[in-house]
Amino acid sequence: MNEVAKKMLTKSKNSRLESFGKTITFLCMSLIVFVVAMILLFVAEKGLSTFFVNKVNIFSFLFGATWNPSGKEFGALPMILGSFLVTLLSALLATPFAIGAAVFMTEVSPKGSKILQPAIELLVGIPSVVYGFIGLQVVVPFVRIMFGGTGFGILSGIFVLFVMILPTVTFMTTDSLRAVPRHYREASMAMGATRWQTIWRVTLKAARSGIFTAIVFGMARAFGEALAIQMVVGNSAVIPTSLTTPAATLTSILTMGIGNTVMGTVNNNVLWSLALVLLLMSLAFNTVIKLITKERGKKNYAR
Repeated sequence: MNEVAKKMLTKSKNSRLESFGKTITFLCMSLIVFVVAMILLFVAEKGLSTFFVNKVNIFSFLFGATWNPSGKEFGALPMILGSFLVTLLSALLATPFAIGAAVFMTEVSPKGSKILQPAIELLVGIPSVVYGFIGLQVVVPFVRIMFGGTGFGILSGIFVLFVMILPTVTFMTTDSLRAVPRHYREASMAMGATRWQTIWRVTLKAARSGIFTAIVFGMARAFGEALAIQMVVGNSAVIPTSLTTPAATLTSILTMGIGNTVMGTVNNNVLWSLALVLLLMSLAFNTVIKLITKERGKKNYAR
């Protein structure tokens, strides 16, 4: 009888601990959701004030080519184009290098990853201001000498972001390649394919959804970068006519202007509108990542 009572007491105690753990987990999750929701609501409220309170036309804001807050001209198109150009081109430049490094570490020389991986990991820990300073001292003069112009512009931003997003895309691509089942490679080799044919037609193809996720994740990282880009892009709010002319991005205009405006004024609200555009684009990148990941999960389940 005593043993039965002890077992029931232990079971009740474990049940209470499990219930307590579930409660703590739920509260922590609820706090995170609440904080994220408050951030979204705050940015949305400030950003939409430009259109509903200050009566700025939303179409002239999104598609206007002139950014002159002192003259009440709030065309955000130059910054939107600048952000997309820097993000897309840096991702295009970084992707081949990232895939090449990932293939080397997983397929060609796994032992070589002991040297290459720590070197790439060092790039992750470097602060953005250091990247910006190196870009200012090295990349800008290089672009000026090799391509002309002042050196400040989209091209300098591309080179800086290329180095910044390379580790992210590389590591996520490496994980995707390592997740490809070994029997895929063995079956390809058994049918007479060479190692490079197996890598190109089997391994990379099987991991392409993970590689696309890595690229989009790297683009999201590049799209939100502020300090390093601000130091090398030139911060000229005009539609870029070439890669070597000074330009501006959403983040560079935000970081320069948000401290020089008064809260509640139209000049301040319009900067919050830029922040809202930036937030919506970040959400769009995350949505794309979720869709790719979901599609990959369906394919793996089908297999």
